[in-house]
Amino acid sequence: MTRIISGRASGLRLDVPASGTRPTSDRVRESLFSALEATGMLPDAVVVDLYAGSGALGLEALSRGAARADVVERDRKAAAVAWRNADRIARATGSEAVVHTSAVAAFLRASSRQYDIAFVDPPYDLPDADLAAALDALRPLLVDDALVIVERASRSGPPGWEEAHLRAVRDRRYGDTTLWWGEPAVAIG
Repeated sequence: MTRIISGRASGLRLDVPASGTRPTSDRVRESLFSALEATGMLPDAVVVDLYAGSGALGLEALSRGAARADVVERDRKAAAVAWRNADRIARATGSEAVVHTSAVAAFLRASSRQYDIAFVDPPYDLPDADLAAALDALRPLLVDDALVIVERASRSGPPGWEEAHLRAVRDRRYGDTTLWWGEPAVAIG
C-alpha cells in the first residue's frame, strides 16, 4: 500500500497503477522529504513530478506545503490513477495538483511554468541519452535555486548533469535505488 507519509494529507492512501510503474518506497520517500523539509524549500513551492506513475512524489510535496504540483505521466491508465490521487490530495490540502497525460519531452517543450523542485523518476530502462535530453529540456523551466531529484537504479550511475547545465549536490543509495540531487550550475536568462 502506498500512502501519503506526512503533512496535511498524512495517511491518505494512494492508488497505484496495476502495472508498468515502479512506485517509490515509503522508506525512500520519507528520507527524501525529510531532507527536502530541512532545506526549507517545500512551503509554497511549485513542483513538477516527471514520469510520475501514481504521482506520489508530487502529491507528497503538496501534503507537506507545496503550492502546486504538475504531475506528468504518458501512460493513460497510470495518468487516470494519478488524477484520482491528485483529486483526493487537492481536496485534503487545498493545493493545486494538475495531471498531464503527456510524454515528458512534449510536456517540457510546451511548458512555460517555473519550478522550484523537480522530481525525475524515469523507468529504470530509460536510456541515459533520453534522461539527459529530459534534464536539458527541464533546465530552462527551473528557478535559479531549484532542486532536481533523480531516482534511478544504483547501477545506472549518476545522471548527466553537466550537459543540462546542472551540478551534482549529493546522492543517497537505498539498496538498488539511488536518489541523485542536482541544482542549476548557472543562471539562465
